[in-house]
Amino acid sequence: MSFSNQNLVYVYYHGSGPKRLTGRLLLKNRKIFFEYDADFIKTGLELSPFKLPLKPGVIESSDRAFEGLFGVFNDSLPDGWGRLLLDRKLMNAGLNPGTFSPLDRLCFVGTLGMGALSYEPETPSALSHITNDLDEIDSEIQATLDENDAYVEDLLVLGGSSAGARPKVLLNIEGTDWLIKFRSQLDSKDISATEYAYHLMAIDAGLIAPKAKLFPSRKGLGFFGVKRFDRNGDSRIHMHTIAGLLHADHQEPSLDYESIMKATLYLTKDIRQCEIQFRNAVFNILSHNRDDHSKNFSFLMDETGNWTVSPTYDLTFSSGPAGEHSTMIMGEGKNPTKKHLLQLSGTVGIKQDKALEIIDQVLAATQKWDTFAGKVGVSAIQIKNIGDALRMVRKNSGI
Repeated sequence: MSFSNQNLVYVYYHGSGPKRLTGRLLLKNRKIFFEYDADFIKTGLELSPFKLPLKPGVIESSDRAFEGLFGVFNDSLPDGWGRLLLDRKLMNAGLNPGTFSPLDRLCFVGTLGMGALSYEPETPSALSHITNDLDEIDSEIQATLDENDAYVEDLLVLGGSSAGARPKVLLNIEGTDWLIKFRSQLDSKDISATEYAYHLMAIDAGLIAPKAKLFPSRKGLGFFGVKRFDRNGDSRIHMHTIAGLLHADHQEPSLDYESIMKATLYLTKDIRQCEIQFRNAVFNILSHNRDDHSKNFSFLMDETGNWTVSPTYDLTFSSGPAGEHSTMIMGEGKNPTKKHLLQLSGTVGIKQDKALEIIDQVLAATQKWDTFAGKVGVSAIQIKNIGDALRMVRKNSGI
C-alpha cells in the first residue's frame, strides 16, 4: 500500500444537493488549523457553534482532547473497532499507526463517514469483495478478533468508519441503510437479543428511537441492527456528538447531564428537545445503562441550520466505570435519585409536573423488562440478573 502523509485536507458538506466545500484543515508544526471557505460562510450553517464558530479567518485548535483535532471532525473518526481495523491495515502494510495524524485518518474515512462531512484527498481502499451475508461477516469478525488479518480490508470498508467498541458494519439492505452490530469476544451470546429488548423497552418508555430489528442468523439469536438516522435516501444529515461539541473526551468521565441539558437548550432553543434529552437521562438511570459517555449523545442539524436531539442509540445494560455512570447526574454517579433528576430538569426550566410524568412513564416501561426480554429470546439467567439490577436501581433511587 502506497501512502503519503497529508498536511492539507479539504472538508465537504453533503446534504440533499451537490457537495459543498466547507473549508480546509492544515497540519503545521504539530498544530491543526481550519479555515471556512468564504462561500460556505454565506450559507449560515453553523456546523459546530461552540468550538468552531462560522467566521472568516484561520482558527487554531488549542484543545488537545482529540490530538488537536476540532471535535466536529473527530466525530468522523472511528474509535474502538474501526480504529483497530485501520491500525491492523497499516501494520500489515509495514506502516506505524503512531505516525499517522488525525488528518491522515480523515483521508481514510473519505466519503464513508457518519454524518454529512467528507474529506479529500481520499485514500483509496483495495476492496476485494462485499457480502450481505451476516453470518459470513460474523465469521470474518471473529477471525479478525483472533488476530487473523485476512479480512481486515473487507471489514474496514464495511464498518471501519463507525464508532464504538463492538464490531459493526454499515450495509444497504433492500434500499435501507443499516448499522448492524456483532458480538465481541467479551459479550454474552445473547447480547444482540438483550439490546433489542432494551430498544423495545425504550420505545415503550417514550424515547425517540430509530427503526431496529434482529437480523436472522443460521447459528444464533441473530444480529441487532438499527436504521441509520444520518441518512435519508441519497441525502446525508449532519450529526454531532456532545463529545465533539464540547470537546469532552468520551474515554473518561468528563460530563454531567446538566451540561448536556444546557447544551441542548442552547442548540435547539426548544424546551421540548430538553424534555426528550431528560427522558433519555431517566431511561439510562432506570435501565442501568451506565456506559452513558459523551459519544452516546448526538444532535442532528438539517439544511436550514435547525438542531434537534438525535434518536437514541447504544442502549443496553452496562455497569460503567467502577460501577458508576460515565456521565454524572447533578454530581452523583453511583446512586442517582429522583431528587437528582428533578434538580436536573429544573436546570433548563422543565416544569416539575412534566418531569414527574416522564419519570413515571419510564418507570412503567422498565418494570416490564422481563416481558420484553422474554419475547426476543434473552436467556433466563440474563433476564434474572438484569431484572435484579433494575430492581436495585429503583430501590436506591427512590423511584
